[in-house]
Amino acid sequence: MKVFKFGGASVKDAEGVRNLKKVIDISRETNLIVVVSAMGKMTNHLEGIVRSYLGKNDDLGSQIVEFREYHHTIMMKLFSNQSHPVYNEVRKFYAKLENFLETNRSQKHAYVYDQVVCYGELISTTIVSAFLQDEGLNNSWLDVRSCIVTDANFRDAKVDWEKTQQRITENVNVKGITVTQGFLGSDLENNFTTTLGREGSDYTAAIFAYCLNADSVTIWKDVPGVLNADPRYFGNTRLLHNISYTEAIELAFYGASVIHPKTLQPLQRKEIPLFVKSFLNPENAGTCVGKGVALNPNTSCFILKRDQVLISLSSLDFSFMMEDNISDIFRWLHEFKMKVELIQNSAISFSVCVDNKFNRLEELLARLKERFKVSCNDGVTLYTVRHAKPSEIDALMENKTVLLKQEIHDTVQIVIKE
Repeated sequence: MKVFKFGGASVKDAEGVRNLKKVIDISRETNLIVVVSAMGKMTNHLEGIVRSYLGKNDDLGSQIVEFREYHHTIMMKLFSNQSHPVYNEVRKFYAKLENFLETNRSQKHAYVYDQVVCYGELISTTIVSAFLQDEGLNNSWLDVRSCIVTDANFRDAKVDWEKTQQRITENVNVKGITVTQGFLGSDLENNFTTTLGREGSDYTAAIFAYCLNADSVTIWKDVPGVLNADPRYFGNTRLLHNISYTEAIELAFYGASVIHPKTLQPLQRKEIPLFVKSFLNPENAGTCVGKGVALNPNTSCFILKRDQVLISLSSLDFSFMMEDNISDIFRWLHEFKMKVELIQNSAISFSVCVDNKFNRLEELLARLKERFKVSCNDGVTLYTVRHAKPSEIDALMENKTVLLKQEIHDTVQIVIKE
């Protein structure tokens, strides 16, 4: 049994859904878990609905209409007969979404977010499953929320592995094709929908692979595989044919966008290989991530993260930055949900580059200013380079304002004010 994961770009329109079926046909796999994301940019669109709903904006109604019309257009091209059962199934999800928006009383953004954005995946998989069935690929549709059990940390839920293993064993048939959603789970206590963080669909595929002892996971993307840099920002990128789990985890940790940071650990524990391949050219080899394989080709890897925040701290009385100070800093970084990207400290100073994912920077700075002298640079760019050559680092810094540079073993990190 294998696991295939298709992202939003692969099912952004009717032709994409047809191509998904073609990819499965070419693979000749008959026992598959097919994990599918929301279509196109529908997660972004649903995030806009959440903002409008909580902000009581007048354009909420038009956004919901646009959401419905987007999917209706795709369905019209796949199912010309409007009496097809898929139309009624999708209408049920529209009704549930609108009922939630009408009856919900919570103003907690993270909770509302998870209850709303889930409809992107639920609708996309309903359409994909129905199309595959019509095209002769028998499959079963699975609500992933009945399988992946999490805590109630909305927008970034943590998986309860023991209960998830039990649910997947009970609910998933390893024979045949199962179509299910990425990104979603449900909390044990209230059965509310939760999400696993952005790009969590890759993680979903790894969870199923781990619990079912899959032969492999393949992530189908609009790139030929894992590249040594993001082609949107760097020229002359190279395809990495092979990467070890360790190297891939390092790249993911530093923010490489092709593989989700949480995806690799469960696969490594059971030595399940991960393939990253192009849904546009499915017969090409792509990239293989596995145990003990050398980086091939052996080249520098570049990672860029924009809109970061560099915070520099020093004690008010010029005393040393000791363990008690640093432990308090990390406790507050955790409390205000800052994603730490880089740290650097000396005897009297401490610098940290963070991702202000949950927009709580002002709260954090207020707390820090009670104890420290604080300097803050927002909107900075963090470059991370693995296996860098000195000439490449010099070229990267040329004509730029460098706020911080740090080198550890074969990794160089540079914070630049654009």
